[in-house]
Amino acid sequence: MKRIVFFHFFFLSAILIPLSLSAQERGTPEEAKTMLQKAVAHYKAVGRVRAIADFNAKKAPFFDRDLYVFCIGPNLKISANGGFPSYVGRPVDDLKDAEGNPIGKPLLDAATSAAEGSVQYRWLNPATQKVESKISFVQKVGDDICSVGAYKP
Repeated sequence: MKRIVFFHFFFLSAILIPLSLSAQERGTPEEAKTMLQKAVAHYKAVGRVRAIADFNAKKAPFFDRDLYVFCIGPNLKISANGGFPSYVGRPVDDLKDAEGNPIGKPLLDAATSAAEGSVQYRWLNPATQKVESKISFVQKVGDDICSVGAYKP
C-alpha cells in the first residue's frame, strides 16, 4: 500500500511540478504592462540615451524571464531589444511575424493612433525557443515607441 501511495505521489509530482514551473517561467500580460510602465518612467527620468542602453542590457527590471523591452526609434529602426539584441539597428520594416506578416507598421500604428495600444502576433519566445502567440503593449515615449509583450503558449 505504501508503495502505491508513494508511486501516486511521485507520479503526480512529476506531472504537476513541471506545469507549475512553466507557468512561473512566463511573464503575464499584466507583468508586461507593468514593465512597460516602468520603462516609460525610466525613459522620462534618465533620458533616451541612458534608457535605451538600460533596455538593451538584458538585466532586471527591463528583462525578466520572457519579458523584455524593445523600442523603435524616430528613424524607424530598432533602438532597443532586450530579447533579441541582434535586431538593434535594423529597420522596423524587417520585422515579420512567424507567418511572414509585417509587425512594425501595426506596432507603430498602435502607438501613434492612441499614444498606447497593443498588437497580437506570433513570435519566437527567447526563453522557450518556440514560436508562440504574443501580445505586445506599446506606448510612445519621447522620440521612441517602446513595447513589452507577453507570450501565450
